[in-house]
Amino acid sequence: MLTVFGEGRGFRVVWLLEEMGLAYRLRPVDLLAGAENDEEFLRLNPAGFIPVLRDGDVTMVESIAIMEYLLARHGDAASSAAPLAPAPHDRAFPLYQQFLHLGEAGLAGTIQLVVVSRNFAPESERENWGARWTLGQFTRQLGHVTRQLARAPYMAGENFTAADISVSYALTLASRAGGVALGEMEKAYLARTTARDAYKRALDACPATKSWLAAAPA
Repeated sequence: MLTVFGEGRGFRVVWLLEEMGLAYRLRPVDLLAGAENDEEFLRLNPAGFIPVLRDGDVTMVESIAIMEYLLARHGDAASSAAPLAPAPHDRAFPLYQQFLHLGEAGLAGTIQLVVVSRNFAPESERENWGARWTLGQFTRQLGHVTRQLARAPYMAGENFTAADISVSYALTLASRAGGVALGEMEKAYLARTTARDAYKRALDACPATKSWLAAAPA
């Protein structure tokens, strides 16, 4: 049985598992209560970050790496795996690879400083230089998404792929917790990706994420 430890970026993994139709177990991790109090979790990832994937004797961290692993290792068992991860010779493959990683490296990872500054820093430190600079970086990276949406409905072209899970998570984080005002194309894009049945099942499987979205400003 595949086990996913933690929501947060782990929601990407759960969404992908739902798209692939694979059985899994979600094991909650309460970082606000302190990862140091969760010995089982810390044995798997002493750094204390989520998500973690357990697959038999395999332990992995980093949400994008986990997604690539699941598609490569378990894709044959999932009927929808082909469009979720275009083959290397497919014309959609370069865009798929670019946006799969941009969703974390260029977007979610970048906006994280803004999110923690806005929501957790002391009031006097929320509008700090680093957060303002990082928001500018995020905005420039977001331009890649905007330009792609002017050409096609999804990040890799005409079909939904795992790259859309990556980018959709980042846009949701930025707009709900980072104070980013998305444009009409990005809003329409999120409406398409989050209307999928697998997304809805993933949300039902992740109560903390569902509660956060219900409480976070749209």
